[in-house]
Amino acid sequence: MMPIAMTIAGSDSGGGAGIQADLKTFSALGVFGTSAITAITAQNTLGVDAVEILSPEIVAAQIKSVMSDLPVAAAKTGMLGNAAIISAVTRSAKEHNLKRLVVDTVMVSKSGHRLLAPEAEAAMRSVLLPVAYVITPNIPEAEVLAGIKIASRDDMKAAARTLHALGAANVLIKGGHLTGAESPDLLFDGQSFHEFTAPRVQTNSTHGTGCTLSAAITAYLALGENLIEACRKAKQYLTEALRHAEPIGHGHGPVNHFWAHPTP
Repeated sequence: MMPIAMTIAGSDSGGGAGIQADLKTFSALGVFGTSAITAITAQNTLGVDAVEILSPEIVAAQIKSVMSDLPVAAAKTGMLGNAAIISAVTRSAKEHNLKRLVVDTVMVSKSGHRLLAPEAEAAMRSVLLPVAYVITPNIPEAEVLAGIKIASRDDMKAAARTLHALGAANVLIKGGHLTGAESPDLLFDGQSFHEFTAPRVQTNSTHGTGCTLSAAITAYLALGENLIEACRKAKQYLTEALRHAEPIGHGHGPVNHFWAHPTP
């Protein structure tokens, strides 16, 4: 039976990030994707034009409906929008025993549009992180959550320790915002660090990279990989998706989720 994964995130009308990117990633990696939509955005490669947050009740109802019928092996979160939805998702994760929950700590879009209410940051720290199997903040998000300025690998390690102390079982800090020829990601499991590096790909098609990486980790967990292998394979998948990206739109285009399945 094909493994099943779930994404709990916002909809991107431009198709490059959010629910759309997650489901494409699941499909590309051989996992059946299900979803619970938290918000509807009007956006394209140039930016976000409008956002409408759904009610926490309908978010929880979507999760319950899927979980009552389908054996979800792993799940991920993306854009959650506000504290009420964070609380609803946390309750649902506990109620449905979502042990392999990947939390992508989405706060700001690639174009700079805020996707998480400022007052919800505290809820993410205190409520959601303790139920996460792994969190995947980029450097700006890790700086906000940990309260630490990050300019080096040592800073990434310090932030990872802080976030682990807040309750996240595992912390993967993405190093794409550092400078240099390589893009390093650091995974901390509470005892040791594991580094995943890849050559930095020069492309303007970077919309949805965070969603795609966290979705790939979720997919590999659903396929039975351990976390270290899931992170390593997800990094490889994203790197190739960046390499094979084609220019779409007039801004930050999407990665190529189906790079391994070229069209005729």
